Amino acid sequence: MIRTRFAPSPTGFLHIGGARTALFSWLFARHHGGEFRLRIEDTDRARSTDAAIDAIKDGLDWLGLDCDGEIVSQHANAPRHVEIAQHLLDTGKAFKCFLTADETEALRDDAFKAGRALRSPWRDRDASEAPENAPFTVRFRASDDDMILSDAVQGDVRWAAKDFDDLILLRSDSSPTYNLAVVVDDHDMEISHIIRGDDHLVNAGRQCQIYDALGWERPVFAHIPLIHGDDGKKLSKRHGALGVEAYRDMGYLPEGLRNYLLRLGWSHGDQEFFTDDQAQAAFGLGGLNKAPARLDFSKMAHVNAHHIEAADDERLLELASPFIEAFENRETDAELIRNRYLAAMPVLKTRASTLEEIAAQGYFLIKSRPFLIEGKPAKALNDEARDRLTRLHTLLQGLAEWTEPLLAEALKAFAETEEVGFGKIGQPLRAALTGGAQAPDLAHVMAFLGRDESLARIQDQFPPAH
Repeated sequence: MIRTRFAPSPTGFLHIGGARTALFSWLFARHHGGEFRLRIEDTDRARSTDAAIDAIKDGLDWLGLDCDGEIVSQHANAPRHVEIAQHLLDTGKAFKCFLTADETEALRDDAFKAGRALRSPWRDRDASEAPENAPFTVRFRASDDDMILSDAVQGDVRWAAKDFDDLILLRSDSSPTYNLAVVVDDHDMEISHIIRGDDHLVNAGRQCQIYDALGWERPVFAHIPLIHGDDGKKLSKRHGALGVEAYRDMGYLPEGLRNYLLRLGWSHGDQEFFTDDQAQAAFGLGGLNKAPARLDFSKMAHVNAHHIEAADDERLLELASPFIEAFENRETDAELIRNRYLAAMPVLKTRASTLEEIAAQGYFLIKSRPFLIEGKPAKALNDEARDRLTRLHTLLQGLAEWTEPLLAEALKAFAETEEVGFGKIGQPLRAALTGGAQAPDLAHVMAFLGRDESLARIQDQFPPAH
């Protein structure tokens, strides 16, 4: 059974890098018909919050990354972690260390100067030599052999034995530390493949020593390079590194963000766009790149635009509704709003890269009239232009059908009759119909608004004499 996991610390939102890690783990499991598990690494009780756990769950749900089985709490497994630490003590693979904080710091400084990691003198001393009731930690007895990890992305990685310290397994209050807890949980959850950021690569070396000491089979490790900003530096808030919910609130589709994150450090030939079925069929560890990927918001928008264009019109309208409802000075008839946006959606969705842009480009459909026209659009409505709109109004009233092709033909013919360039017609007409708001071409605008609304908006701009 192929079984992967996503194991975030619940100290904040689901970061974009964590979302990519979860996606890769989910895809690998789904590709093999295996399981994708979620474990909350909540051993840091001071920083772990229920709100952060909820944010992680909500982010995964929105992204469509469904988890198998019950969610595991690492904190709840603490008794099992202590049990394994005791087993390591009993088998001589760990020892009680009675170093004080000051002694530890001094020894660490000495070890650093000598170019090696800290090795506790208590690894070779008997615990009976310690003062009575003295506090102690439980440390892992680091191996004296070099460590080699065959990583599915990084290849063979070697560490010298001197680079590994005697890792603390249990703190002086008997609480387990991260590296012990991770090994025990991954073993007990029967995780076969661990896909995570390469900032955990050194941890993998430490964890493999624990696996080997316990006689447990190592999982396959795949350490992926972290996401960088456009300046090539590690991604941070100043690069716009946001939580998944922020991209949702900006109007990205979950499938759009999934597709973008998929290609952020993984490739399958030259294919750029993927459906979920295509992604699951194609995904493999061999396509993961060693070089760090760079977050590119323009590319993200481009990929999202592709998925918006392919999405169902009614679903887009539902998802865009919060953005539409946020507009001021808009039509309040819900049915009218729905009908106009739905009629225009086949065109609107070809011009938008986010749901917010769909809403904005359709705002002209639901602006309450008469509306105030200011700035550059107002300059197009001079006396000559208003007179011309009255003549256009008469022409449009006489159209037998109100369809986009006939409207486009009528506008072209009117410009020829008036013996002016189309701009002399288009600019004031666009101002009258949309108030200067974003909109498709004018024939589409009038078709979406309908005969009565279009003629009424034009009539609103007649010269005062009319």
